[in-house]
Amino acid sequence: MRRPGSVASLETLGRVRLSRYFWMREFLYSEIGNFHGIPNLPRDPDLAIARGRAFCETLLDPLEETFGRVFVRSGYRSPELNRFGNENGLNCARNDNPLECHIWDHEDMPVAGASIVIPWFADRHDAGRDWRDLAWWLHDHLDYSEINFFPKLCAFNIAWRPVPLRRIDSYVAPKGSLLKAGAAPDVPLAERQRRYGDFPPFRGRVPEGGAVRTGGASAALDRPGETS
Repeated sequence: MRRPGSVASLETLGRVRLSRYFWMREFLYSEIGNFHGIPNLPRDPDLAIARGRAFCETLLDPLEETFGRVFVRSGYRSPELNRFGNENGLNCARNDNPLECHIWDHEDMPVAGASIVIPWFADRHDAGRDWRDLAWWLHDHLDYSEINFFPKLCAFNIAWRPVPLRRIDSYVAPKGSLLKAGAAPDVPLAERQRRYGDFPPFRGRVPEGGAVRTGGASAALDRPGETS
């Protein structure tokens, strides 16, 4: 597929189905693009679609199936749009930042990610629930690469990579690093499970090397529990 050069071709791109629940169109919306008149169009639509499909199938679909509606706050960003956002202080990382996840067709970094909100948890966070309850649930159930939490709506960036980094950070108190890349959690599995024990039953697939699904839809799909 070529980069869209007309309304019709952009509509065709937007109709591409990435997974059971997500289409390309919802990831192309951008406040920066709308306000400043910068088209948010992939340079390489086929590459963006392939990575976006892996992202949605691996991470977003299980979230939607488990918690219901997933709200996409910021999805794909073209290199031009992301660079503009970074240079103008609009909360965009540099294009060459190793943790940049919004440029799905970056030729040197195989990654796809988005900033999302889970309304089910956002309501509970507003009522005082600790963001780490969700963070540990994500760690124990999804094959994510990196996660970064933000204060508004308890939104978080979540990214897919073919070789996941497995790191979690937060701008919500307690701020900083919850889990360094590739490190084992310093919170025992039983304690993590206690924190999210009232979450809905998990529906999806277990991550490589992941923990037991607690309250999962099928015990037959569970893996032996980890000890750390």
